Amino acid sequence: MSTSLFSRFSLRELTLANRIVVSPMCQYSAADGRATDWHTIHWGQLLQSGAGMFTIEATAVSAAGRITFGCLGLYDDACEQALGERLAIARANAPSMPVAIQLAHSGRKGSSRVPWEGGQLIQVDQGGWIPLAPSAIAQLEHEPPPRAIDAAMLMQIKREFVDATCRALRLGIDAIELHMAHGYLLHDFLSPLSNTRVDAYGGSFDNRVRFPIEVFTAVRERWPDDKPLGVRISATDWIEGGWTIEDSIALAQRLQARGCDWIDVSSGGISPAQKIPLGPGYQVPLARAIRGATSIPLIAIGLITDPHQADAIIKSRDADLIAMARAMLWNPRWPWHAAATLGAQIHAPKQYWRSAPRDAANVIANAKVGQR
Repeated sequence: MSTSLFSRFSLRELTLANRIVVSPMCQYSAADGRATDWHTIHWGQLLQSGAGMFTIEATAVSAAGRITFGCLGLYDDACEQALGERLAIARANAPSMPVAIQLAHSGRKGSSRVPWEGGQLIQVDQGGWIPLAPSAIAQLEHEPPPRAIDAAMLMQIKREFVDATCRALRLGIDAIELHMAHGYLLHDFLSPLSNTRVDAYGGSFDNRVRFPIEVFTAVRERWPDDKPLGVRISATDWIEGGWTIEDSIALAQRLQARGCDWIDVSSGGISPAQKIPLGPGYQVPLARAIRGATSIPLIAIGLITDPHQADAIIKSRDADLIAMARAMLWNPRWPWHAAATLGAQIHAPKQYWRSAPRDAANVIANAKVGQR
């Protein structure tokens, strides 16, 4: 059976065995930004998933850039050492798979409780910190405003992204995704709902995209030419007067001109006032709109759970890759089952070569077993 989902795809010198990407998923299980044993287990099972690429969760470029006290970081030597040690263990016990990392800054969503403790703002008198944002506009109306970033802080945050990039390179990371979505700092600059600055970084479209593009450019200059660098965006805020799909197309064109290798097309997150029309593949039309105006590779994400659905998205060229998050947590072997459904093959650890059921006996490539 011919399947587009399980065809190879290249990003610069990096080749993916198929079009399935494990999306970055926050685990809120780090200690002072450092990866823990939980990450070893979590990464290990997803590196055995048979996907084309695995992406490490949103990883803060500074302590103040974490969403919660449990968020992963890559901002000091201890963070770098912990991430490197645990990733090495996970990679050594799984088939070879490219590993990407999503570098992020929480912006005005920083200093939050972890989701299972309610996810609300931890104020300073409760042990939290003052979040940073382009403008002093609170995420929720009842919250105190974040601290508006001044010119010196802009330069510092840019350096933090570059420093984290250098650490990722030393750890042997294969690709980087910059987080410009979901109401976090770089998205805060893009959206007119959260950016009301009157300097060169606010007001017009050109000014609002300036800082995110400066961060991208600084990271691209430090990241090797043979390694891909992509961006996740919220293609629309789903709010009148907010960031639009037309804005996203214009941003994608500018990023592509500066060496961006993919756009990961998500949406929303800037405000609880958003009205999102949820349904299977609800964000695919946003990717399709960007595809109509650019040639940049695109990742589709959002309620894509059926193998035939995912295959059709790739076959129609609405997107080049499919990213999966919650569906992959629910079923870490989703690519195995999708390959069996579509008549394709995946690579699995030799310890699991005997696992395929009779009706999918050929799903594991190169599997061979023998016994006395």
